[in-house]
Amino acid sequence: MKKSSSITLRVLARLLSYPNAALQGDLADMQSAMHAERALSKDRQLELDNLVHHLAHGDALQIESEFVELFDRGHATSLHLFEHVHGDSRDRGPAMIDLTKTYEKAGLFLAPGELPDFLPVVLEFVSTQPPKEAKAFLAEMAHIFNAIFSALQQRQTAYASVLGALLELSGEKAQAVKVAADEPIDTTWEEPEVFGGCSVKGQDKPGQPQPIHFVRTNAAATAGAPL
Repeated sequence: MKKSSSITLRVLARLLSYPNAALQGDLADMQSAMHAERALSKDRQLELDNLVHHLAHGDALQIESEFVELFDRGHATSLHLFEHVHGDSRDRGPAMIDLTKTYEKAGLFLAPGELPDFLPVVLEFVSTQPPKEAKAFLAEMAHIFNAIFSALQQRQTAYASVLGALLELSGEKAQAVKVAADEPIDTTWEEPEVFGGCSVKGQDKPGQPQPIHFVRTNAAATAGAPL
């Protein structure tokens, strides 16, 4: 990511948002802006063009249903990043607080009801960072992107193109990884009122080291405190 990709990151954030009428009305402008920035390879751009075409011309109810099934009812495709890192362990609450503080230090504040680890929110933040810091921040999440990318590919959905694009912007390769058998979120986990709580099932090994913690590198120090 040698040049700015801030517009592309914002477009990718929108593409992962709920596919309502407002999104559909903005798709043509979003696509034009992304093409103009030229932050992605031609192959990745073509994949995203196919997703845009699907969202613009597909059956609206079917598209909305697909989105809910993909992102609201399964762990493997969840867009809440700490779901992949911490599950529903006690570590998730402090991680949420630290990420929120990082946003606030950058002058960004969450709207009521927004969670800081929701991928479109994360991408909005990354889009405000200088190119070098943005790439480093994305690279810290590459493990998660690859996991979600693989789960989406397994479901044969065009939404996988968004995660492929994020991996390209991070400088990492999109590659298939093993996807664990998934269970619907609504049958295995319910968000506690306070993030310190745990679900009924909990984790197999709560408190054990996690695969990625969004730790800042020196190159990304200006983007905020370690997460």
